[in-house]
Amino acid sequence: MRDVDAPLLVLGAGPTGLAVAKALGERGLAYEQVEASDEVGGNWSHGVYETAHIISSRLTTQYDDYPMPASYPDFPSAAQMAAYFKEYCDTFDLRRHIRFRTKVVAVTPVEGARGWEVRFEDGVTKVYRGVLVCNGHHWAKTLPAWAADAGCEVLHSKDYKRPDQLRGRRVLVVGGGNSGCDIVSEAARVGASASWSLRRGYWFMPKTLWGKPSVEFVSPWMPVFVQRWVMGLLAPLLLGRYQDYGLPAPDHRLFEAHPTVNTEVFHYLQHGKITVRKDVLSARQGVITYADGAEEAVDLVVCATGYDLSFPFLAPGTVPVVGKTPQLYAGLVRPEHRHLYIVGGFQPRYGVGPLLRPLAMLLAELVALQDELTVPLGELLRRLGDKPPTTHLVDPHEAMRRMRWARRAMPLMRWRARRLGLLAQPG
Repeated sequence: MRDVDAPLLVLGAGPTGLAVAKALGERGLAYEQVEASDEVGGNWSHGVYETAHIISSRLTTQYDDYPMPASYPDFPSAAQMAAYFKEYCDTFDLRRHIRFRTKVVAVTPVEGARGWEVRFEDGVTKVYRGVLVCNGHHWAKTLPAWAADAGCEVLHSKDYKRPDQLRGRRVLVVGGGNSGCDIVSEAARVGASASWSLRRGYWFMPKTLWGKPSVEFVSPWMPVFVQRWVMGLLAPLLLGRYQDYGLPAPDHRLFEAHPTVNTEVFHYLQHGKITVRKDVLSARQGVITYADGAEEAVDLVVCATGYDLSFPFLAPGTVPVVGKTPQLYAGLVRPEHRHLYIVGGFQPRYGVGPLLRPLAMLLAELVALQDELTVPLGELLRRLGDKPPTTHLVDPHEAMRRMRWARRAMPLMRWRARRLGLLAQPG
């Protein structure tokens, strides 16, 4: 059975989708690209609040084949990030391949052939040789069960856009991640009151260390245990004990969960502008009951409670997910399917930009290899001893080393596939 003679489809034109499209074109692989919104850039173009800035640095966020303008600050704004991705797209002439306002609703295997039938929201269907899913992981909102009964306005952090939404209101922000810190700090500035509900203890990292972005203090040679020791020493040294701010102590080792990169919130805690609360037990008629029995009346709840990893256009079970971790070989493929790639389903601890170009170039090589194989690429990887990951968090430096090794090992992988009888015979 041969693959259908059709182009590939890149689903999504965010930062990952743009890098993938560029690499496919450079490799000479025919592709089309669709984007559900009206512009490139993903979350930076349509999904973040106006006052957002990146938490990693300019140098650890930019593509390695297209540096951000030197005029950009260490921590570019949402508007600057959106402009950067538009410029990247237009500089490399990627826009002509993209169909905007085009939403995919179903991706199913073609019966009797190796390909994928894609159905779009307008009812049109088309067959592709393969699908590269780059739909991101900051769109399927997670809300707590009690939110439906709160009896006051409840927003997910993705629906928060500007400080005027908080002005003069009694605000409760739920969640201690980066968005939660930003929004509760803005509530401290413009709200009538600002409460902050934390389910657990978090690690908080300063954005800068001695005038330099803190993420740039982590050198590529450092294994995770060294990074943990260095940053675990510096953060308490500079910030003090979290408990002295009324915050719970972290309940996990540094980097076992995504750290929060923010120190602005400590300023408002010290000025008495933020009240730290326990986990929410229940909410009714605008009154929040916390796990310690305290009650509080609020006007607005902002849930910075994260996102699910979701592929609603795929049949259930096509990509198994354990917790937040997709069970993918090489972080990209399953052993049951040819030419179905889930790209960007993991979360680097900081700065994804430098990873995207090497990942996209490796992916283009793997797509070409799949054309030569008689079995799905994931099956070859399984036979070679690869296993799905146990966490969705990625150390960027380790990931970079693995990708560089994998590209150098492509001839070895082909040789192993030939020895296993998994390469198609010429002609």
